[in-house]
Amino acid sequence: MELKEAHVFCFSPANHTMQVCQHIIEKIEYPGVMHNLTAHGSYSNVSLSSDDLAIFAVPSFGGRVPAVALEKFKELNGNQTPCLLVVTFGNRAQEDTLIELKDFVEQHGFITVGAMAVVCEHSIMHQFGANRPDAEDFKKMDAYLANLQSSLQQKKALQVQVPGNHPYKEFHAIPMVPKANSSCIACGKCAIECPVEAIDPMNPSTTDKNKCISCIRCITICPTHARALNPIILKGAVLKLKKACETRKEIELY
Repeated sequence: MELKEAHVFCFSPANHTMQVCQHIIEKIEYPGVMHNLTAHGSYSNVSLSSDDLAIFAVPSFGGRVPAVALEKFKELNGNQTPCLLVVTFGNRAQEDTLIELKDFVEQHGFITVGAMAVVCEHSIMHQFGANRPDAEDFKKMDAYLANLQSSLQQKKALQVQVPGNHPYKEFHAIPMVPKANSSCIACGKCAIECPVEAIDPMNPSTTDKNKCISCIRCITICPTHARALNPIILKGAVLKLKKACETRKEIELY
């Protein structure tokens, strides 16, 4: 199979998933086109064929694909386009994220030829998965990508099975909404880049808690570091997840 281009469709509010995607683009042999689905915009004009490779990349939110990412993916339709699935998780578990993503893309005309779950620094509790992916992770990832490309070039039929459950686990949002402090200069960057439009552009210090998905995009991109989570609630969340997150988890390749 002589592939023409690799189109990466990446939803990455905290930029960790984007870093993994950038590494993948550097390692694959095909011209890479990055589509940042964290930003607002339409992708319905992206044309994909069976000669392209699609890469769908998302962070795991509570063991599920972020709903806002699925809404953006709905604009895309494959034409028997082979695809690689990439899920990142904060050293806890990816749970049903891979299987939900696989089910979704295959319903939209894509053929799953590979899948990986990569440990990254937790977007909220940074002590979990700190400095991941590391050299060992990248070594495993690079060997996997080399084998995947070889199989595609040799036109080998790839049967990919991923772990997960039907029905998917029930999603429970993390009840933490970032708030602005006195350092806020009301530049509006957080409102512009919030993927669910939960921040009032006329009053950026105001966040709609019913829309907020705790993706931490606003904290990540704030130029004055004016946005943060409630430290007391954050401390409680750390204690709750410590047992599940403190032991090193390994990259999963399928």
